[in-house]
Amino acid sequence: MRHVGLIAGAAAAALVAAGAITYAVAGDDGGGRTPSAESADAGFARDMAVHHQQAVEMSYIVRDRTKDEAVRRLAYNIAQTQANQRGMLLGWLDLWGLPKVSSKPPMTWMDMGGMASGKDGALMPGMATDSEMKKLGELSGKQAEVFYLRLMTDHHQGGVHMAEGCVDRCTVGVEKRLAQGMVDAQQSEISLMADMLKERGAAPRA
Repeated sequence: MRHVGLIAGAAAAALVAAGAITYAVAGDDGGGRTPSAESADAGFARDMAVHHQQAVEMSYIVRDRTKDEAVRRLAYNIAQTQANQRGMLLGWLDLWGLPKVSSKPPMTWMDMGGMASGKDGALMPGMATDSEMKKLGELSGKQAEVFYLRLMTDHHQGGVHMAEGCVDRCTVGVEKRLAQGMVDAQQSEISLMADMLKERGAAPRA
């Protein structure tokens, strides 16, 4: 039951951090100015929306590949939390009148546009490749659980790095607070997933 409480707590913390978002956030703590298309605020919103979408997909895949309740509950909470946050990020871009895609490489807003090669679909740090996503859908039981936990640990580590970048660079207060909530919740889940891997005689990927 310890894992159940930790998982629920992490998910609740992320949603509380997001808060009751309204359409008044466009210039929150930013002097009333709408962020530009090249700003860290817009770049983070675009990139993290893509990053989150893969986590949602990964989580729903594993829920169909295992009957283990702890993994299924973790996957469901990650999917719900990140889908919720993704909606906020895309909503802000709509509110700001900014495009949801950019001609520049991902992570350019962090001065790291060349960090991820994009090879085999891995567009940003921590993202799984297309081949890994396909493999996850082919595994079942304990093998699927271990592979998912490893992939999601990498995914969270990349997400934390990006969210910390927004905390440092973004100017919209509510977005910075959401990013900090992501850091806190995903670091907690990384620790939880390490424990879950250990229980299965495995460890995160080096």
